Formats: sequence, structure tokens, C-alpha cells
Amino acid sequence: MLHKFSMNGLFFVLDINSGAIHTVDELTYFIIDDYKLMSEDEIARRFKSRFPLEDILEAINEIRTLEGQGMLFSPDAHEIAAKHALRSHESFLESKAPIVKALCLHVSHDCNLRCKYCFASKGGYSGRRQLMASETGKRAIDFLIASSGSRRNLEVDFFGGEPTLNFEAVKEIVAYGRSREKESGKNIRFTLTTNGVLLESDMMEFIDKNMTNVVLSIDGRKEVNDEMRISPSGKGSYEHIVDRLRKMADMRGQTGYYVRGTYTRQNLDFSEDVLHLADLGFKQVSVEPVVSPQDEPYSLRKEDLPALFEQYERLADKMEKRRKEGKPFNFFHFNIDLTGGPCLIKRLTGCGAGTEYLAVTPQGDLYPCHQFVGMEEFKLGDITGGIDNVKLRGEFARCNVYAKEECLECWAKFYCSGGCAANAYHQNGSILKPYELGCELQKKRIECALYLASTEMLEEAEA
Repeated sequence: MLHKFSMNGLFFVLDINSGAIHTVDELTYFIIDDYKLMSEDEIARRFKSRFPLEDILEAINEIRTLEGQGMLFSPDAHEIAAKHALRSHESFLESKAPIVKALCLHVSHDCNLRCKYCFASKGGYSGRRQLMASETGKRAIDFLIASSGSRRNLEVDFFGGEPTLNFEAVKEIVAYGRSREKESGKNIRFTLTTNGVLLESDMMEFIDKNMTNVVLSIDGRKEVNDEMRISPSGKGSYEHIVDRLRKMADMRGQTGYYVRGTYTRQNLDFSEDVLHLADLGFKQVSVEPVVSPQDEPYSLRKEDLPALFEQYERLADKMEKRRKEGKPFNFFHFNIDLTGGPCLIKRLTGCGAGTEYLAVTPQGDLYPCHQFVGMEEFKLGDITGGIDNVKLRGEFARCNVYAKEECLECWAKFYCSGGCAANAYHQNGSILKPYELGCELQKKRIECALYLASTEMLEEAEA
């Protein structure tokens, strides 16, 4: 299977099964579709009015050479290996006690903002507003270590609502985790997501010292941010948070964090928000599409896709120019590894929600991820008794690209891992039916990522 696309006058061919990406000339880009369907003479006759015969024959020979090297039209042996790996993975999950490597600790089901698009019911998750007791967090650490098997590297994300509303508990949980590391032989990577409202110097210093990663929430330009990210009184948050977030990013040397925004139908020109954040000095940026009920005025719609595709291509073009000017920044969705990438299971199953990755509520209940919290039908168990909803866990264990009909013939399946299970469920009522609009946006992001990675490699080869 091949995938072709062009951008900024360059032509690309991706061999899906081998992962090889080729920058080709216009002639090769056109005739490669006919290579398997026509003879050499037929191809020559079809294109001789547009291209010299010598060039046509040379292009055919180059395609034939790459095919012989396994870099074009490669056989789908990957599918056999993938399905075998998935069967082994599912068998392991079903026959063994749960192996958990990451927890999302909801230390706060409360928030000091009331973001209009918030999936968590403005921080309360459709329940009463409450904070996690530090003892609950410590028991969650015990559960993670006990459930991690032979895994040495573990992850704990402090999440909400707004976790800094319960910062004393965060500090106690971190200290407890560090003490358990020594005796258990584990290494815990802590992460915290914050809207920045409460960030002050002492809090920033603790975060910088103890968190492997920090997610800083801001949507971009002031008018865009303040339309959606508002206080309980309705006031915008931009002026209050922007300098705090910049200070946090600078304190970390512009690594080990990213600013995370959301774009909606009300800012379809979202590339301007990405560039605004870069102009503020942020080097690690993520601005992602809103996922919300279609009756909301800010929800993205299918008719918005052409404009959004144009924005992603514009952003890729701007990023390439800034890199050449010595002013690079990273955009989360354009990061791609052409040399190896994630392991096979990760590429097939994604984030591990419901199996290796779990969310923990303030009461200690377990859910597949933060976006399922509060939905009783998705409760897996609790940190005291462990996972008792084995059937549900099995459904998530079998949630992979070969179990999703829409993914089977999709060229992007080994890059997106089948998409987000939560988005699929909230939009389609099934974790096995991908969110179509999200898929289209993801494919465009992957094309832009391949474009940027390929052009950079071409420059390095020519240097």
C-alpha cells in the first residue's frame, strides 16, 4: 500500500508497510499509480506527450529498484507480525494480573476556571467538587507499584480540574512516591497539568525540581484564549497567566514542558495561535482540535476541514522557514520519528488506556482514562480491590487498529494507532469506531510531519 501527497511543490510517496518515505519528481509521482497496472510500454504511451521517453523509462527503473529493495510496494508481512504480536499481547493481558505502568491522579475535581469546552463539566466531572486526600494518592502509588510487574519506569500524572488547588497533597504524594522508589527499585516520572492561575515562584520551584514534564494550558492569542478560558465571574485568563507560564517554561530551560491549547470553530485560523505562542518564546507547543457535541456553536464540522488543512500546511511552511532562520520551535503534532518510532504494540494499540494506563478519582476509583471518569459503565475497580471489571478491561485490550474496520485500509494506522478511544466513544458510542473528523485531521498532521522531517533530512544530505 502506498500513500501519495504533495506540499509546497514537493512530491512524496510513503510505502505504508516498510515506512519508507520518498521525495520524488513529478513524473514518478504520476506514473507510480500505473506501475502495477500497466506494462512499461503502456506507461510510456500514456505519458509520452507530457514527458520525454528517456525520463519515463528512468523513472520506471527507479521504481523497480526501490521495489526490489523492499522500499516500495512492500508486502504486508507487517500485518502477520502485528496480529501475532496483538494475540500474544491480549493473551498476556487476559492470563496475567493487570500490568499497569501509568496513573492519571485526579487530585482535584474542582477548578478555578470555567472553560466553555471542558469535557470534565468545568472540572467537577458531573459530580460534587472535591479534592483527593493525600492518603488516597499514596495508596494509588502503592497500587501502581504492586501492579507494575517487572516494569521499572512508571508514570504518574497530576490532573484535574486544576491540581494546584490541592498542591499540598501533590507534594505529599511526590514525597511518598520518592520514598517508595528506593525500596521497590522503581523510577516514577511525575507530570502535572495546570492552567497557571495559582503558579507562584515557590510552586514553580517545586514543579521544576520534581516534575519530569509540565503541561501549561493556554489557547493562544488573548482574544481567543479569553473567549473560552474564563474565570467563574466570566473574566478572561490570559493576562493573569501568560507571564506565569513563560516564567515556568524559562525556568525549565524551554524543555520538559509544553503549552497546550485547544482550537475551536471560533478560531479556524489556529495557526496564528501556534505562532503567537512561539513568538512569546515558547519552544514546545501543542494546539489541538476541540472534541465536543455537534450542537455546540464552537464544535468543528466536516465543512471546516479544507480550512483546517490549509492551516496545518501554513503552519508547516512557517515552521520550516523559522527553522532555516535559526528560530525553531516544536509543534507536538508534527513530531515524527522516521528511523524507528514506537514499538509495534504501541503503534497498534496507542496509549494503553484501560490496560496499562488508568485514571484514579479522588475517591480512588479506577477508569480507563481521564475522559471516561464519572461514567459508571466504565468503572474498572478501585485502588484497594484492584480491577474487577475484567470484561471491560478485555474490551480495551482488544482495541487496536486491526479490530477497527475503518483502520484496516487506512494508510495512517501505524502512525495514529487507531486514534483516541475516548473520542471515538463520545462521538460514535463505541471505542472501536474512530472519530471521523479527528481521523482526517490526524492524517493531515502526519503528512505535514512527514514533509518537515523529509525536507530537513534532504537539507542535511545536501550540506
